[in-house]
Amino acid sequence: ISQPFLYAGLQSSVSGTFQIFRLWIKDLPHLVGLLLNGFIIKFYCCQARQQASRSLMVYLKNLTAADFLLCVSLPMRVTDYASRSVIFRELYCSFGATSLYLNMYASIIFMGYIAANRYLTIIHPSGTHILQTVRTAHIVSTVTWAFLLAPTITYNIMFFITHKPLTFDPGYCGPLFSTSFSVLHKTFQISCTIIFLLVFIFLVFFYYSTSRRVLQAQQRQLASFSTDKLVKSRRNMLVLVSIFCVCFVPYHLARLPYTFLWTSCSVGQLLYYSKEVTTILSVLNVCLDPLVYFFLCKTFRAQVNFSMGTRMTTQATQESESSRKEVEIVELN
Repeated sequence: ISQPFLYAGLQSSVSGTFQIFRLWIKDLPHLVGLLLNGFIIKFYCCQARQQASRSLMVYLKNLTAADFLLCVSLPMRVTDYASRSVIFRELYCSFGATSLYLNMYASIIFMGYIAANRYLTIIHPSGTHILQTVRTAHIVSTVTWAFLLAPTITYNIMFFITHKPLTFDPGYCGPLFSTSFSVLHKTFQISCTIIFLLVFIFLVFFYYSTSRRVLQAQQRQLASFSTDKLVKSRRNMLVLVSIFCVCFVPYHLARLPYTFLWTSCSVGQLLYYSKEVTTILSVLNVCLDPLVYFFLCKTFRAQVNFSMGTRMTTQATQESESSRKEVEIVELN
């Protein structure tokens, strides 16, 4: 089967019912994520200033920023799927795809930092370790963004220098890659997978170590405040690991094989579908990460409970007032 035929086959695979489903399901996380992360940003700006001295808050704010920027970048991906324009395809394959990867891996890395911060809190409850200071958190966050931005900018520059001109939209980015850029793209994907694996290993280690400490405390039948804190820490770590596994493990299981085998006539289309479905799962983290803020940030949890309680009280008051007016009308009649 010739390359043009394979490109056309992949292009036709994104049409019809699957394309409609994909557009709808990709736009939903964008809307929900903007709403949830907008609420969290408002909380950080208006309510969380008194907690600015905590290193955990630094990492949570950076995670929020990554999620919000990911939400902002999703419309370009949706527009690319809805359009058959070559220009939109080139823009997405450069700026759209790289902004999605940038913020996705920023989220992955900052989830790892948050888990490490919570683990250090267990090992060093006094909070005196150098890695628990706010200054260190700011330095680590700045270096992380620089570490992610540098290859992203390089990737975009190399794409515009080397990309192949197109006369039709192939439905995906592969046909735009030159031979040299294809090598860079594969190196980029391998590096991203290594980042994912490192964070995943650390998350599993932190959860295992925390669970072992809880088990040891329970075996000694130590019902104390420190044991309760360990149980809460294990719960928080489980939330992090669960969100990480649901959103990012399926994506990386599909992404790396697709990167190297997308030209295969036998499995190329299957890998393409797998990559698209798991990409949808990966962007769901913008909707699930607020659970991290809810469980790890006591002030945020109190704010959510207060907002819900105020809304329920207001609704009950309105219903009571409405019932009272109905009774008065009946009595007058």
